[in-house]
Amino acid sequence: MPNSNGKILDKLTSKNIIYILIIGFLCIALCVYDLSWIIPSIVLFAIIVAYTIWVTSKKRTEIENHIQDITSDVSTASKGNLINTPIPLVLVETDGNIVWRSKKFVEEFQNIDIRTYLVPIVKEIKLDIEKNNDEAIEITKQFNIDKKVYKIRGSVLRAKRREKKRQKEYTVSLYFIDETKYNELFDLYNKSKTCIGIAMIDNYEELIQRILPEKKIELLAKIEKEIIEWITRTGGLIIKTERDHFAFVFEQQYLSEFEKERFNILDKVKTIELDDGKIPITLSIAVSNDGKNNYEKYKSALTAMDIVLGRGGDQAVVRKNGKYKFYGGKTLEVEKRTKVKARTISQSISKAILESDNVVIMGHKNIDIDAIGSALGLYRLSKTLEKECYIISEPQGKSLEKFLENLQKLEQYKGVIISEEDSAEIIKENTLLIVVDTHKTSYVEFPDILDKIERKIVIDHHRKAPDCIENTLVSFHEVYASSTAELVTEIVQYAQDNVELTLIEAESLYGGIMVDTKDFTFKTGVRTFEAAAYLRKYGVDIIRVKKWFQADLESYNKIANIVRNVEIHNDTIAIAIYDEENENGNLICAKAADELLTISDITASFVMTKIGEKVFISGRSIGDINVQVILEKLGGGGHITLAGAQLEDVSVEKAKEDLIEKIEEYLAETE
Repeated sequence: MPNSNGKILDKLTSKNIIYILIIGFLCIALCVYDLSWIIPSIVLFAIIVAYTIWVTSKKRTEIENHIQDITSDVSTASKGNLINTPIPLVLVETDGNIVWRSKKFVEEFQNIDIRTYLVPIVKEIKLDIEKNNDEAIEITKQFNIDKKVYKIRGSVLRAKRREKKRQKEYTVSLYFIDETKYNELFDLYNKSKTCIGIAMIDNYEELIQRILPEKKIELLAKIEKEIIEWITRTGGLIIKTERDHFAFVFEQQYLSEFEKERFNILDKVKTIELDDGKIPITLSIAVSNDGKNNYEKYKSALTAMDIVLGRGGDQAVVRKNGKYKFYGGKTLEVEKRTKVKARTISQSISKAILESDNVVIMGHKNIDIDAIGSALGLYRLSKTLEKECYIISEPQGKSLEKFLENLQKLEQYKGVIISEEDSAEIIKENTLLIVVDTHKTSYVEFPDILDKIERKIVIDHHRKAPDCIENTLVSFHEVYASSTAELVTEIVQYAQDNVELTLIEAESLYGGIMVDTKDFTFKTGVRTFEAAAYLRKYGVDIIRVKKWFQADLESYNKIANIVRNVEIHNDTIAIAIYDEENENGNLICAKAADELLTISDITASFVMTKIGEKVFISGRSIGDINVQVILEKLGGGGHITLAGAQLEDVSVEKAKEDLIEKIEEYLAETE
């Protein structure tokens, strides 16, 4: 392409060249039609070209004067540098017409049709101008042009056109800064960053106990081989830090590969076999790239590992950019608790109570019998240790109606359950807060209470979530337990001081276990029955407890209608909507979800309803499908077989669409 001071055509704008060519063709056609028009046509064409060149040159001069006016405070040498800038510079109208271009611009884009790239760029700039009500804006954009990345900077140079048909067109100056090499280097830098991870054999002790001594070395060698090969293919480093722990380092570029494979090492170790058959092996993996240095990344990985173990193991978690992403978690939790640990925890909690001025207990939003029963068990422990104790809660709905009626009849419990407002007078500097049946900061019944009390204890059985309560004195977080009531029963049982539960306290704890296990059918282990047996010693009336949670005929008919209108997805997943306005809709949905699992071939069920501005979703499964992972994608949580979620500012129909989308994602991930 010629220089701006070179050939005639370059003195013209792109539009003027088109117009002249059209006139030239018309003149040729006229001459072909009548040869007598040859000389007049040549003269006329020459006049038009000369006039166009004169007008364009005048316009170019105006532009250059405008540039010089912009740089009026700059030296003469600097003005020349602007005109002959080493950075590609172009003046272009917002309709895509090039008004003027620097020598460097011509050289940079001589082999490509730059106008095809400029048109979308200036269209976007025009929209920005209009959004800012025609006020002056600084232009900073990034565009890919012919396999290169350019940062485009500039500004609006001219006010609106006076011509009516072009009133909304503008002229802008654009500098093109080639950042291709910089982006390549930046990408290479990010790819070469270190990621630090930890791997742990979940059931190491159980494995060692189940196999013959001579087979131990063979089994561990096979496990180690799979883990080491998984890391070394990245060129990374892995070391065995303990008999069942590994630490490894690899470049970040391989992290996306691990995520794409969904950490298939979790499935590979499950296929390991000895001569006597398959051994049930599971891994927990935590990977982090969060941190200024490798030490911080390692600490971050340790925190992530705590979350993985708190979710039951057999899964991987990646922490990056302050967020967690989970993979795996397909198997049911295997009970790993020991009575020694329960006894130690019980002593630690008793010690914390004794060192406090008083104790307050709080559960989760929409408190249930598991939470209130656990709170009453800890209330009795605190009273046995001669400490003032209160339960901060405002129970609502029918789920606890019959139980609370029985509780309020008893004089000794008057004033025990208090509101958040009343708690202000009770909370002191050395008050101990015990949070039961939740560990999430966002799910406690009164989040403000967390900020007011420094000394905290958490007791929970739900799979661990990232937004957990931190800096606790004691955290008794056992996902292998059926319920928090089961954990609290063990705390009471193993307390050094002889704790004598009242009948209603024992029945409320029993009720918590019974409801969360669906009458001892879900997530019921040996320790669950031991806790139930201990509570039965206090004279628990099972029939009376069951009556607390019996559905009336009206509720039963509503559940039947939900079941009747169910939709089946993927042949085995039931989805239903409860569309009546009912403050107890979440309870009806939970019971309906349980009922749907009694239908043949149904492996998972989801029932939803809208209460106020929230949509509540209850999820249940028989274990083949992890409802916790599905509802976690919607901000919920729970267990493999039992989970829930709350969606704000969304319609039931939209919630259903989102749920189906997440179910499809889950099914695709687990194929």
